[in-house]
Amino acid sequence: MNIGTKSILFGVHQFIWHPLFVAAAWYKLYGFPYDIRLWFAFVMHDWGYWGKPNMDGAEGETHPETGGRLMTKLFGKEWGDFCLLHSRYYARKLERNMSKLCVADKMAFTLMPFWFYVTIAKLSGEWYEYTGNTSHTPANGRSEHEWYDALKAYTIAWSAEHKDGREDTWTGTGKDRAMEPPKNTNNK
Repeated sequence: MNIGTKSILFGVHQFIWHPLFVAAAWYKLYGFPYDIRLWFAFVMHDWGYWGKPNMDGAEGETHPETGGRLMTKLFGKEWGDFCLLHSRYYARKLERNMSKLCVADKMAFTLMPFWFYVTIAKLSGEWYEYTGNTSHTPANGRSEHEWYDALKAYTIAWSAEHKDGREDTWTGTGKDRAMEPPKNTNNK
């Protein structure tokens, strides 16, 4: 069984708990998700990981297409795009802005307790791919808890900065790869 399928069945993107964490993040960011279409998006947005041999590689990065197609069939193009653009990388590839679902999806992991996240990520094999794709790996002298805390702090800062839908200028930068938020250059 490949990593994408394991993620949906019992990993970070598991089909029950991941949508619940996304809903909790949505509530924290935007208020209670009363629209039933949001709940469909919470559940289906990551179904495209099914059968994927990686999470962050070329195949894994196409995962939003499945949820986007399903949401388009059920609720129209606007909702299909809402689901399709939940990935920062996919939105950038299409030269479009990410959707609010993207922010809630990223924020969802920050609501998971450390022990829970590490357990499910290791069970599915995602842990080894995710920690290998950052500079904050245990191999770089950081403990698992330090890696998790650094990613969580980065993700909370990223989510706060992009909650209002502003352009994502962090993703794909050296700062992003180092999980250090860029210095605020806005006059707030």
